[in-house]
Amino acid sequence: MRAVLQRVSEASCTVDGKITGEIKLGFLVLLGIENDDTDDDLNWLANKIVGMRVFGDENDLMNKALADVDGNILLISQFTLFAQTKKGNRPSFIRAARPDKAIPMYEQMIKILETLTSKKIATGIFGADMKIHLLNDGPVTVIMNTKDKDNH
Repeated sequence: MRAVLQRVSEASCTVDGKITGEIKLGFLVLLGIENDDTDDDLNWLANKIVGMRVFGDENDLMNKALADVDGNILLISQFTLFAQTKKGNRPSFIRAARPDKAIPMYEQMIKILETLTSKKIATGIFGADMKIHLLNDGPVTVIMNTKDKDNH
């Protein structure tokens, strides 16, 4: 499982001209789910997202987490995070989970994040053609991969 976190001042997702989710201060999270991802990967990643201290404190140091700044999350499913580009110019997405696995895991991630943050998680629509608007703050962008969780 991969996630790209972007610290944002605002972000929104629009599908067919209608806003499906929007936030002010917080994280835009692009989430890619792989075939062999597990519930352990979901829980580890959700806790990492919520605990990530990349918001400025009174000294402008990145010491505050989402809860410290009353931040929100816009969660967007993005299978293209598993693009394989080694051969040719057309990416392969063979490692990305199929919808029958990815949709339940995406929905489970929403529930876990809502539990951890005690807030409604803004979302896109799985599999839809989404238009994402964001104002990246910093810019601060962090890439996380659950394959790294066992490495120190």
